[in-house]
Amino acid sequence: MPRYTHPPYHNKTVQERWLEWKAVNGEGAFRYFYNTLSVIVCLCITGVLLFTAASLPPFGDPRNPVNNEVPRKYIEEGVQDTGALNVVASIILDYRAFDTFGETCVLFVAVCAILALLRHGPPDAFDNLLHEMEEPRQNVILKTTSFLLVAMMMIFGSYVVLNGHLTPGSGFSGGAVLGAALVLYTSAYGVVRAHPFINFKICCRTMSASLIFYASAKGYSFYCGANHTSYGIPLGTPGNLLSGGLIMPLNISVGLVVACTVYAIYILFSTGEFK
Repeated sequence: MPRYTHPPYHNKTVQERWLEWKAVNGEGAFRYFYNTLSVIVCLCITGVLLFTAASLPPFGDPRNPVNNEVPRKYIEEGVQDTGALNVVASIILDYRAFDTFGETCVLFVAVCAILALLRHGPPDAFDNLLHEMEEPRQNVILKTTSFLLVAMMMIFGSYVVLNGHLTPGSGFSGGAVLGAALVLYTSAYGVVRAHPFINFKICCRTMSASLIFYASAKGYSFYCGANHTSYGIPLGTPGNLLSGGLIMPLNISVGLVVACTVYAIYILFSTGEFK
């Protein structure tokens, strides 16, 4: 049987030559062009950012408008406008509550992304890690220490969340403490023991309800503020626990989202499954 040979290059049509060149050199040329364009775009963005930063007014100059208007309003009128003694809480949950809502949504999206990547992985991939996680649960020192610490951490985390408008702290820091307490309990006693009061369904419902409440409450507040009408929620007496208007409920919402996020990420990365 005669051996098949490709026709000479000069006998090929223009289309055949183009397809052959594309198959041999096209992919490499495109990769080279893409990498070069990416570097150029990054350099241009870096140059624009550096030029913008160099054009900013000197830091700390008393003539800067930001040092004359915005901080002065937050410090001098924050208690009157929000009813919160903690200036930071009044800023992130009242003056700039929309930004905080976006940050909270980022946590929710992060959990969704990790769920999509890890939750339906092959069960055999985590057998060794599950075996390693079973060992500390037989440690009497870990279980006894966790039994003493988890309750105190839950109480302290709740205190930080509820008093975020009065003292340093907020839903982010308090929620991190609550999430750490859940992680510690699960590490010591196992997922099965923690499942009745913290599981996938409870986390999803808690995070969804918290985000919906946050969006609804601040949307109502923004609407009333844009129309120069009172939203009917009393600010209370500054310094009391029931004060600050919507700040304490919003702190609770943020704290619940953060706690569920911390716990969900721990479970997903440690076991690969969140039921």
